[in-house]
Amino acid sequence: MQAKVIKVNPTFPDKALIEEAAIILRKGGLVAFPTETVYGIGANYLDKKAIDRLYKIKKRPKTKPFTIHIADFKALGKLGIVLSKESERVIHKFWPGPLTIITFNKKKEKIGLRMPRNRVALALIHATGVPIVAPSANISGKKPPISAKEVSSGMKGLVDIILDGGTTEVKKESTILDVTKNPFKVLREGAISKEDLLAERYILFVCTGNSCRSVMAKAMLEKFLEQAGLSKKVKVDSAGTSSYSGMVAAQNTIDVMKEIGVDVSKHRGKGITPELLRKVDTIFVMGRSHRSAVLGIFPGSDSKLKLLKENQDIPDPIGKSIEEYRRIRDMIENEIENIFLELFKKEKNK
Repeated sequence: MQAKVIKVNPTFPDKALIEEAAIILRKGGLVAFPTETVYGIGANYLDKKAIDRLYKIKKRPKTKPFTIHIADFKALGKLGIVLSKESERVIHKFWPGPLTIITFNKKKEKIGLRMPRNRVALALIHATGVPIVAPSANISGKKPPISAKEVSSGMKGLVDIILDGGTTEVKKESTILDVTKNPFKVLREGAISKEDLLAERYILFVCTGNSCRSVMAKAMLEKFLEQAGLSKKVKVDSAGTSSYSGMVAAQNTIDVMKEIGVDVSKHRGKGITPELLRKVDTIFVMGRSHRSAVLGIFPGSDSKLKLLKENQDIPDPIGKSIEEYRRIRDMIENEIENIFLELFKKEKNK
């Protein structure tokens, strides 16, 4: 029998429709639903028959356990999860989001966990009220589906309900990180890069268009870090409050940076997002207006925010002379040297 397909609004999922699927899960049924990565097949972790059925459908060996999906951090305590301070730091940076962690519970058993950020997924997990496993909605070895249509054709009636929340956002599987050992090990690189996960510190520079000031700051700090052998420990990024993906650096930016031996011609800009702001450790903004913009998008970032030049805005040189670009470059370089020296001092004292 073909699975029932229920269309849900991905931004504001209807509670009644979500509850219909939650009832099926509580009763031992299987429900396919979207996450931000791919569609998954949900099953009640506490129902042995449902789990056995899922293994059979997936054609997956029982030696390979399923990942439990949770909707909030309180669930970690209920599941008896044991986390180190470093692993807590990582999950608070990347959850909700496309990260699966392998950790221990109180029984010293390894367990896989993920907190998706897709609103349909979170609503379903909340409504079900029991732990849910949710491997990708495909036969093991096949391509994971990114739409309800792909689930229907791939599963061919093997699940009970499909929640159709549209095409998934990321279209790539989650990254799997094993935190049971130190250093942590990336078992599968997916939506989150290995570089992002394993960096001990993540610094973001923010200006308006992400074509001048933040580009200079990022490139300068990267140069210092590379010279000191700290590139793998500190990730540096830049973004703009009014930028768009793919924006190139201003020609004057390219020219004045080339004068000091730094090539930014391949820079491609991007705008600030809640996901980016959540995962960084420190955000240096060029002016007070940028601080306000960041807080408007991600209010919880206040403790991370700093003006690059204390108590003073760094002027925007866009559209001005090459001499003004040089003046701004030198002003930024002075501040970047101070940031680098502080980072270097901390690494040396470890």
